[in-house]
Amino acid sequence: MTSDLNSSLSLDFLNTLKTQTAIAHKRLEHLPVSSSILSPEMKTEDYAYYLKLMYDVHYDVEENIFPLLSGNIHDLTERKKKHLIEEDLAFLNYNKPVASPVFNTENITIPFTLGILYVVEGSSLGGRFILKNIETIKGLDEGKGVSYFTGYGNKTGSHWKSFLNALTEYQEKNNCEDEIIKGAIYAFDCIYDHFVKKERNEN
Repeated sequence: MTSDLNSSLSLDFLNTLKTQTAIAHKRLEHLPVSSSILSPEMKTEDYAYYLKLMYDVHYDVEENIFPLLSGNIHDLTERKKKHLIEEDLAFLNYNKPVASPVFNTENITIPFTLGILYVVEGSSLGGRFILKNIETIKGLDEGKGVSYFTGYGNKTGSHWKSFLNALTEYQEKNNCEDEIIKGAIYAFDCIYDHFVKKERNEN
């Protein structure tokens, strides 16, 4: 059965996924470090700090999640963003960060892993909106140092849709809605815990 985002089954699943992860999503968004990236008072050091936090997330995903999904998501190479963060931090004169683990990927299933990637890929959607705020910082208003939040550029929508197609197709073939949702909630919670832990260590 070929997945189609217009099918009622696909829409029902995606709506359930969004609803079931809403609390974990909002909890992460309400962290001071998360809201700082949208603040009119954001400074360059706030931006760099956020990039370093997200570097940990993307490093972990590319090193440990992508290999598990190579047979299910066929454009993973195009979805790599770790190098974009490295470029941005270099432009800001920060050293390449040393990655800290975010997820425990031992003995996890493919649908659980897809749930994690759903969260990470979904973060690209807000990137263009966040970019507008970042570009108000002097020195970041000429398209340099903002590679990560520029992301897929005008392909952001099509990349998101192609991921959702692959996700819903896998779910319909394997009837694994609950496991995907668990993976997504786990991802939100792990990123939340990582942000909080790093913030405490900085203070």
